[in-house]
Amino acid sequence: MNQPTIIAISGASGSGKSLFTQNLALKLQQQDKHVLVLQEDHYYKSQDHIPLEQRVSTNYDHPDAFEHDLLSAHLQLLRDGETVEYPAYCYKTHTRLQETQTISPAPIIIIEGIMLLTQIHLFDHFNVKVFVDTALDVCLMRRMLRDTQERGRSMVSVAAQYENTVKPMYHKFIEPSKTFADLIVPHGGENLLAVDVLSAYLFNPQNGSTVNG
Repeated sequence: MNQPTIIAISGASGSGKSLFTQNLALKLQQQDKHVLVLQEDHYYKSQDHIPLEQRVSTNYDHPDAFEHDLLSAHLQLLRDGETVEYPAYCYKTHTRLQETQTISPAPIIIIEGIMLLTQIHLFDHFNVKVFVDTALDVCLMRRMLRDTQERGRSMVSVAAQYENTVKPMYHKFIEPSKTFADLIVPHGGENLLAVDVLSAYLFNPQNGSTVNG
């Protein structure tokens, strides 16, 4: 079995990473390719040992909030053709769930998350590194809608978190990681031209990235 092609998609929270990932996966599936999509958010560290009321003070926009060693181990297993126990995370209780999902490798694996390009030790797993580049005011608006509608947050708490951790951590960690990207995608996840360019690149025999299956 050939090792899978792994595509890392990063960018600010609310930049449109998820939409770009969805559009890319759909494009590849339309070409009869088997795609596995993973999320870095599932690898937030377990906080069962911390009282619920204290978990809200964790800086979830810092690389240390993630268990990247576990993510690296899982990516290696998938590259080797093995299954992994994919963790799940609850945003309301701010900790990892007990249940996991057994997942199998696929010829194409897309993983998206804010800190992927800050972790140089993960780069050996990535065949292509993508950075979705979106203005921060747009990211804030999208995050505000998502967190209030999907995660039960108040606008006040979302705004406070944005000012205290999201924005400064973006400038400290995420924005500098853009320099490691192979492809920078402006205009967020709706950039279908970038989807077409990336999918065409993946299956061009001249670049050695042709994926079977």
